[in-house]
Amino acid sequence: MRAIAFSLLAFSWASLWLTADQQGQRLFDEGRFDEAAKTFEDPRWKATSLYRSGEFEEAEKTFAQDASADSEYNRGNCLVFLGRYDEAVERYDRALELRPNFPAAEDNRKLAQLRAKQVERKGGDMGDQKLGADEIRFDKNQSPEGQETKIDNEPINDSAMQSLWLRKIQTEPADFLRAKFAYQLDNSPAPRPAKP
Repeated sequence: MRAIAFSLLAFSWASLWLTADQQGQRLFDEGRFDEAAKTFEDPRWKATSLYRSGEFEEAEKTFAQDASADSEYNRGNCLVFLGRYDEAVERYDRALELRPNFPAAEDNRKLAQLRAKQVERKGGDMGDQKLGADEIRFDKNQSPEGQETKIDNEPINDSAMQSLWLRKIQTEPADFLRAKFAYQLDNSPAPRPAKP
């Protein structure tokens, strides 16, 4: 109960001395993007908070209130997350009109074009399924300490540990071998000088 009273007091104290955008900036810096989006008055910061909280549709609409190259670029990013690649290419084109030397917009434009072509092809990445993800979720309540892991008291032998570890790897075998050989090279004993 004290914590609630203290946070209400702190919140009201902050609202007396800080503008809405300053309060929003604090929330944004703490990673509380939902609350920041509701607090910000500045449309760019509000849109960025919405984007960070995974609200791409709303973020795209809010970025549209500003006609800058950065906002057009960010609108394109939102549209990519929504699976609307052709519209994203248009936004990147507009960003490049406003700022011709904009490498990030050029790169993302190429990616959006490739993704659109890939989706168009029969049997491509998504085949004939609908565009975009069913639902995008971010774990907003994730603890910074991580999650608790249960550990059995039974020791595990080396071969079982290696087998378990190899099943968890999500890389290409070539990447794994490259890392393994680099590790072995770094940990190999230094060559001894030859005796005369």
